[in-house]
Amino acid sequence: MLIWEASVVDFEVSPVILPPPSAIYYKFISSVPILWGDFVQTALKGALPGYLIGCGAAFFVSLIADKFRFFARGVLPIGNFLAAMPIIGIAPILVMWYGYGWQSKAAVVAVMVFFPILVNTVQGMKMSDEIHKDLMQTYNANYLQTLLKLRLATAMPFIFNGLKICTTLALIGAIVAEFFGSPIRGMGFRISTEAPRFALDMVWAEIAVAAIAGSLFYGGIVMLEKWITFWHPSQRGRA
Repeated sequence: MLIWEASVVDFEVSPVILPPPSAIYYKFISSVPILWGDFVQTALKGALPGYLIGCGAAFFVSLIADKFRFFARGVLPIGNFLAAMPIIGIAPILVMWYGYGWQSKAAVVAVMVFFPILVNTVQGMKMSDEIHKDLMQTYNANYLQTLLKLRLATAMPFIFNGLKICTTLALIGAIVAEFFGSPIRGMGFRISTEAPRFALDMVWAEIAVAAIAGSLFYGGIVMLEKWITFWHPSQRGRA
């Protein structure tokens, strides 16, 4: 931050090109109500519902794919196809379908987070050892008992890896979706309207809010992972 500030001042860089951190900080402090409203609109009304819907749908589909292998052979290529579609292309389509409210942003986020959760969950449930499966059969465990006590337990680290990856994807998807239509608030809306006016201090303030929100979101998932998978060797080895 000091190098950034000193370089901008010493080389007399125009604020239109790169504002100094002090200007960004002042804009951040003076625009807290606006930034808070944008955070609520983008993160809480757009990214969070889409994250929950997409992750929940992917988890449900992965359970079906684990039960019926022929379904897995069909759904994984479809999931890969959805993941390969550029967000800049599908966002305006979903905005036209669902309108300018939070529903369209949630739809974009749900599409973005679906495939990582699906792949990680399916792969994680395949990682249970054969000897453990034989032990469950020896105990005459049914499919549901084996799923809950062995396969999902083994897959938990993989599932949480997918959840952590999707924390950043959710915010990116919601912000990009707001570029193509939004109420008069939201991080993407603010960035798309302030950038043409060369108000880069406000743009950087929104970027800072997005970075803080993404870090807190990621940290929350990490804490949840430690609480749920405390028994896993990767967690037991940490202080």
